[in-house]
Amino acid sequence: QVQLVESGGGSVQAGGSLRLSCAASGDTDSTNCMAWFRQAPGKKREGIASIDSTSKPRYSSSFRGRFTISQDNTRSTLTLQMNSLNPEDTATYYCAAGRVALSLGGYCTTESDDYNIWGQGTQVTVS
Repeated sequence: QVQLVESGGGSVQAGGSLRLSCAASGDTDSTNCMAWFRQAPGKKREGIASIDSTSKPRYSSSFRGRFTISQDNTRSTLTLQMNSLNPEDTATYYCAAGRVALSLGGYCTTESDDYNIWGQGTQVTVS
């Protein structure tokens, strides 16, 4: 079993940056993909980026260039560096993990239904 705990959320002014972390514990070798998602009030959960066990990233087009996903060599810490934040980035941010069928090209997906292990989320507010 894998447990995920996010941290690093908070309040930031527009144009600022935040770095989110997700501590992964347990049998992380049972997963091949990890990802970041977010959900704003009244909106659907949205995939941001994913990363495979070799640290190959994939970004949803809306976030490419502003957000960067990474993980340490032991896959115990997943990170999301967020730059040039704007009020539309206000949401609860979640990390997720799972044994995911890779997309064409061998990438982990950013579809929430593909992931079965979730953290509790961390709030990001941009004003």
